[in-house]
Amino acid sequence: MIPISDENPTLRTPVMTYLLLASLAVVFVVVQGAGQGYPLIASVCNWGMVPGELTHLAPVGLHVPMSPGVDCVIDTEAKNIFTPLTSMFLHGGWAHLLGNSLYLWVFGNNVEDSLGRFRFLAFYILCGLAAALTHVVLNGASPVPTVGASGAISGVLGGYLVLYPRIRVRTYFPPVFLFHVPAWFVLVFWFGEQVLTGLPELSPMRRDASGGVAVWAHVGGFVAGVVLVKLFENHALVRRRTALGEARAVWE
Repeated sequence: MIPISDENPTLRTPVMTYLLLASLAVVFVVVQGAGQGYPLIASVCNWGMVPGELTHLAPVGLHVPMSPGVDCVIDTEAKNIFTPLTSMFLHGGWAHLLGNSLYLWVFGNNVEDSLGRFRFLAFYILCGLAAALTHVVLNGASPVPTVGASGAISGVLGGYLVLYPRIRVRTYFPPVFLFHVPAWFVLVFWFGEQVLTGLPELSPMRRDASGGVAVWAHVGGFVAGVVLVKLFENHALVRRRTALGEARAVWE
């Protein structure tokens, strides 16, 4: 199930959503070499979040194979403290980047429209940090770098669920079906899928059950979005959106 668009016009141009999308693309192309070879691996090793480095539970000097002949090495550099933030702007490949960008494109503009540009940025970053914290708590000794905007974007999805649960979302059901379904259905289904995928990870016997995806970071980001979005809501913008919706209803 893949969301394509929603029936939810905005009052203002979603400048911050566009800037975030642009920053993800620029970082991937310029810093990560568009996903090619050494620049990708180096960026993930140097600026990805390694739970074991933050908790100091991973042994210093441990080598984590990334590709033939190239390893990440656990260290104690001061920059590691910034990796929960820097990792939000890195991705592991084109599919990772495009998937995250699609969800931010579909759902970010309307959340920004109710929060305002800078509140939305703060909300986005806090949700990403909450997602990172969730991953660290559940994988404190992991030496594996984690990258991606998924945690922050999960917070945007949680915020959208609270703000616009009944808005209809144009959704693609592979291989050929396209439906307009309520946002709550899309988002609750997505959240349930993350939880079900992550449950086996809680068993020490099956730590790789999610296939390397940090699904509990998604869960943590989504819950943070649900909890925080009303605190960041701009009431003046919400009133304008409500008035616009009522005016459209009269004309229809």
